[in-house]
Amino acid sequence: MAKRQFKAESKRLLEMMINSIYSHKEIFIRELISNSSDAIDKIYYRALTDDSLTFDKDNYYIKVDTNKANRTLTIKDTGIGMTKEELESNLGIIAKSGSLSFKNENEMKDGQDIIGQFGVGFYSAFMVADVVTVITKALGSDEAYKWESKGVDGYTIKPCDKDEIGTEITLKIKENTEDESYDEYLDASRLKTTIKKYSDFIRYPIKMDVTETKPVEGSENETEDVQVINSMVPIWRKNKSELTDEDYENFYEEKRYGFDKPLKHVHISVDGTVRYQSILFIPEQMPYDYYSKEFEKGLELYSNGVLIMEKCSDLLPDYFSFVKGMVDSEDLSLNISREILQHDRQLKLIAKNINKKIKGQLLSLLNVEREKYEKFYQAFGRQLKYGVYSDFGSNKEVLQDLLMFYSSKEKKLVTLDEYASRMSDDQKFIYYASGESHDRIKKLPQTELVADKGYEILYFTDEVDEFAIRMLMTFKDKEFKSVSSGDLGIEDESPSSTETEKKENKELFDYMKKQLQDKVKDVKISTRLKTHPVCLSTDGEVSIEMEKILRSMPKNQNIQADKILEININHQVFQSLKDAFENDKAKLDLYTNLLYNQALLIEGLPVSDPVEFTNDMCKIMV
Repeated sequence: MAKRQFKAESKRLLEMMINSIYSHKEIFIRELISNSSDAIDKIYYRALTDDSLTFDKDNYYIKVDTNKANRTLTIKDTGIGMTKEELESNLGIIAKSGSLSFKNENEMKDGQDIIGQFGVGFYSAFMVADVVTVITKALGSDEAYKWESKGVDGYTIKPCDKDEIGTEITLKIKENTEDESYDEYLDASRLKTTIKKYSDFIRYPIKMDVTETKPVEGSENETEDVQVINSMVPIWRKNKSELTDEDYENFYEEKRYGFDKPLKHVHISVDGTVRYQSILFIPEQMPYDYYSKEFEKGLELYSNGVLIMEKCSDLLPDYFSFVKGMVDSEDLSLNISREILQHDRQLKLIAKNINKKIKGQLLSLLNVEREKYEKFYQAFGRQLKYGVYSDFGSNKEVLQDLLMFYSSKEKKLVTLDEYASRMSDDQKFIYYASGESHDRIKKLPQTELVADKGYEILYFTDEVDEFAIRMLMTFKDKEFKSVSSGDLGIEDESPSSTETEKKENKELFDYMKKQLQDKVKDVKISTRLKTHPVCLSTDGEVSIEMEKILRSMPKNQNIQADKILEININHQVFQSLKDAFENDKAKLDLYTNLLYNQALLIEGLPVSDPVEFTNDMCKIMV
């Protein structure tokens, strides 16, 4: 029989598809099984309008067989089959979809969708096969036909024998090469794993001959049984009332979303402008690679139960990248390979709705199951704070109600709303202090005045905390203020005496400032210190904690905070400074350097010359 040629444009498309359209060769299994499922669907839809047809679901299935000796893989279905004309039309013109034509001709309603709408999935078989053979017999026909092709060279169609209605597709698997092992597509275990990965929720049974080793009277015996390897009915299509927490936890474990148990799940079913179903999980533990380049965010994406993408990143914002789960929709616009989504309106709507649902679940945890939320926050709170800081603060309104910080009063994590609700009428700012640990912050000299006034202080121990708060700026019209800021907004009880003391000691402080040169912006009387002799405060947008973080980054631009050395004139050390200024400038130079380095150490900053510092300490002792 004469070989028929693909149309010129189809030939070019076939070459391109074999070499580049699909990123993973194993996708061909998904495509062929989806086509088989479509073929059974067509009988079902035909039976809805044809009284002469009855559809008994138990009679329909898909069978996958391998023959390692002959290097063949066969996928058989009991679907509608194809006539000679349909073989010519559907398989002779690439990108001519029989499924799409069937859908259009039968004016299928919403909810009666089929998967194969591009007409190219069948040809993905040529990525792994030298020869593809199709034997088919159409519903209502007495004749069967065989279509065969070696790829771009063309194809043949001829009559053949076949007793049952349906289609058998046999792939002659390629020989192994140095770069590629094709034997895996003949391995039953590997095929089973791949089918469950992509086609586990195809609505018809997918059967395979599975060899198992069973003990028989003290020995082992291999038996081969036909097993259904797909689940068929996905959990997200079941009624929520039928499911238990254990069902969701089992699904979480089966999908390998994590080795922990989820803190919370949400089951979504939307039947509106965009129809979709989703199950989302909030994990308990952080993945080991969460803050590494290797971590990939995203939800599993299905179209009518068929896995399209393992990690659809467009469905999750970065600040909710910890969420696990899946989305299934029949309304998405897919590209030709069904691997990559077009950035369309439907996807954006789904992502927007999911974003709202996640925030709602987190707020529910916070308000109803506080202990669970705090466990979640210990693992992923930093990510929420990064979300506030990133994108120039565009997400701060979404995230601010979810933030928590350790409170100096409550001795535990509190929300910004809880802090604001406790603020006294005379308190102008929301105060915070930054440091490496709660214990170190508590000992900071800068906290003395704020604590003495009875004001609550939020402790910032994550490197991102202060950056996030600077982006947030305010909460409920109250500005955030570091306890190290130059102006704390706390009225001086005796402003006149302070001004007098400034004038009286101006020369002393000017001398100390000159001695420290460009190390500090100013030296002045402290109005915040009570028991400590000295501290550093800052003037400007960059705090000391921010300076430390920026310094630790690669390619830092040597960004420094504008530091002010504050002296407690009520401390006995101040009298020593005054005496030295009057009588011994060399000793004043020594004291000035010691106090400055002491202030640096309090802040956790390195002294510029440790040897000089230790020598200065020795001079005091002799």
